[in-house]
Amino acid sequence: MTAQANSLAPFADGIWFCPAPVRFLGMRLTSTMAVLRLADGALVVWSPVALTPERRAAVDALGPVAHLYAPNLFHHRWIGEWIAAYPAARVHAPRGLGKKRPDLRIDRIHGGAPEPAFAGAIEELPIGGCRLGETDLVYGPGRTLLVADLVHNIGRPTHAWTATYARLMGFYDRVAVSRVIRWTAFNDKRAARRSLDDLLGRPFDRVVIGHGPPLEAGGREAIGAAYAWLRA
Repeated sequence: MTAQANSLAPFADGIWFCPAPVRFLGMRLTSTMAVLRLADGALVVWSPVALTPERRAAVDALGPVAHLYAPNLFHHRWIGEWIAAYPAARVHAPRGLGKKRPDLRIDRIHGGAPEPAFAGAIEELPIGGCRLGETDLVYGPGRTLLVADLVHNIGRPTHAWTATYARLMGFYDRVAVSRVIRWTAFNDKRAARRSLDDLLGRPFDRVVIGHGPPLEAGGREAIGAAYAWLRA
């Protein structure tokens, strides 16, 4: 399943996704945005990518944007554009992002009081013991997990440096956590292990991934295999 530039591709019941090019450390990657529909028809825009007129029109065609969700301390580059475009939307972000991005209006911090509008549709799963400040989502109607940097799935990139880096970091042509994240991001492995065990106990099979195409099946097994080193 693929999405064209600026368009939204349906993924599962109530979920659409849109990849956009992004460069990081000289690599040529994609960053994935997802749109989730709540029971009342309102939308959650997860990990927003650059706001183009075409993307805005595609999102507006689905319903009203009520929530903007920054999933961790690194997937926030374009959320300010969306806040400006949708000033009535409620902004959800990890603790610490306000210090990193004082220009942003943040209405709710991950891990605080539950968001009433998410009840029955979205379950938030903070990843403990992780410096990324990541909170992953399970979208119940589509039985889908959404992760930002918990794993990567970039396949076999043709760009030489991207392919070289992916091989060095252990995520070339496989669903895996980058070695640099494995080595530096987990400051409390016991807490992280509890979070991963909790996550893998949730009802999902599909996975939307922050970098790379989503998994239409086998998501639980792929995440479990990527974190076998932590859960052993």
